[in-house]
Amino acid sequence: MRIEGRFAVAAPIEKVFARITDAALMASCISGCEAIEIVDPKTYRARILIEVGPIKARFNLVVEITGEEPPNRVLSVTRGEEGSRASMLSADNELTLAAMPEGGTEVRYASEVSVTGRFCNFGLGMMKKKAEALGKKFAEAFRAKVDLAAAA
Repeated sequence: MRIEGRFAVAAPIEKVFARITDAALMASCISGCEAIEIVDPKTYRARILIEVGPIKARFNLVVEITGEEPPNRVLSVTRGEEGSRASMLSADNELTLAAMPEGGTEVRYASEVSVTGRFCNFGLGMMKKKAEALGKKFAEAFRAKVDLAAAA
């Protein structure tokens, strides 16, 4: 399943890139992120609670940054499992940043996501809608934190 979207941030591209590569800040913007552990500068462990309708799943994930082109692009891979219920999640992710003429930055994200097991059985359509809603929540939270920092 492909998930993609875009949003604008009222901060210069260099500031946005610095914030988007800050694992702790990113985790604070992800709805359902319960914990983050920075293993090394390119690897993180996270525990994420995802709720789709009546089904809840807590995934233990490893995120690995596989490429960076400052200040325009970050590539990453996310892999993990739900635990005892045997749902697996994997995603290849791309974030691209583009300076906007008025001085802000456009952030684009795209993920090719694969989910197997119990969580997948719930229905791809519901999962895609939930992923889009989570993307919007992330964008709002990230924009608010970066805009607040830029105003200070």
